[in-house]
Amino acid sequence: MSQVLQYPLQNVLEARARLGEGPVWDSTKKLLYWIDIFNHRVHQFYPATGKDRFFDVGDVVGAIAPAGTDRLIITLRRHLAFLNTQTGEVTPILEVEANMPNNRINDGKCDPQGRFWFGSMSTIEKPDANLYRYDADGSLHLMETGLTISNGLGWSPDQKTFYLTDSPQQKIYAYDFNSVTGNITNRRIFVDLTHESFYPDGLTIDSQGNIWSAMWNGWCVIRFNPQGAEILRIELPVPLVTSCTFGGEDLQTLYITTASVGLSQAEIDKSFYSGDLFALQTDVTGLPSYNF
Repeated sequence: MSQVLQYPLQNVLEARARLGEGPVWDSTKKLLYWIDIFNHRVHQFYPATGKDRFFDVGDVVGAIAPAGTDRLIITLRRHLAFLNTQTGEVTPILEVEANMPNNRINDGKCDPQGRFWFGSMSTIEKPDANLYRYDADGSLHLMETGLTISNGLGWSPDQKTFYLTDSPQQKIYAYDFNSVTGNITNRRIFVDLTHESFYPDGLTIDSQGNIWSAMWNGWCVIRFNPQGAEILRIELPVPLVTSCTFGGEDLQTLYITTASVGLSQAEIDKSFYSGDLFALQTDVTGLPSYNF
């Protein structure tokens, strides 16, 4: 039986982002990286001071992950690139899906072995989006096909299960994961939300193996247990909830990104804080972010 719970929710940054996404906690620098996709910005938010700064990367930015000191690996519309967080310099790595003009790169993150996983999305919602794995040796691997919007992804604490979201299909899939080879097999439906009016977006996983999924058009984050049952619903004051991650000294603070893109003036009046960054203290510990 699911609880509807309103933790003491804090609006920690009145960002008014168009499409806030991709939060990543840097435990070394004690800061939260997050992105504003359509404003082409990679942000650094410092919870201790409340300060936020950003880099304009000059293109749609879909995902980020730490890649060494003062460097992130990022996805642009059709490229992987490195971003120097001292200078703001963007260095392209490789082009992806150059022959697919209706696709752009979307969500991604690193697995515990340091391989960067990212997916594409079809802007016309055709099932021709894909999932990729980019390894440290510079090799790119096609991991899954037939997706519409490759979205929220993550790994179970024991590294035996990989999760992948297809937002328009309203499903979160589970796969068997081989941590040594990086291969995924045995896809099955983990969560089916086709009976709902909202869509699963970005996700994070806690140390108990629960999946926390942000719900686009759902005004909430839903926590699912490792069997895929809903056990908690966290309500937010905005409809377009995009992603979440654990951060803070003890990895018990859940940071939540949101969006304002596409909302009418009446909807913005109703959900004034759309696009802001939220945080809440939980009673569980998240998993650390992994570096490329």
